[in-house]
Amino acid sequence: MDYIVTMEAAWSVRDVETIDDAIGVAISEAGKQFHPNLDFVDIEIGSIVCDKCGKEMEAVMLVANTALVGMILTLKVFDAENVEHASRIAKSVVGRALKRVPLRVIEVAEWGG
Repeated sequence: MDYIVTMEAAWSVRDVETIDDAIGVAISEAGKQFHPNLDFVDIEIGSIVCDKCGKEMEAVMLVANTALVGMILTLKVFDAENVEHASRIAKSVVGRALKRVPLRVIEVAEWGG
């Protein structure tokens, strides 16, 4: 079976002054880690929902010119035995490129493409 695996990653960025700068640096740095061998991994900024107001916002925290950026990484995994196998393959592939970056699988869906 083929699957689409979606993971979240916590990316740390130093020496930035704005959230937009942090997002740009995080996407750029992650993209460099994936290019050229893993350019099939899609990168997006994650979102969180405020507990108090219910407003959805970008998953970025900026304190003392250091940011933690929540990114969503999506990739296709081919010929996996099952959902768990697809998850392990995706974490292994992405984990080799993003050493010391926390990863968590958030969704695995069958893909018939």
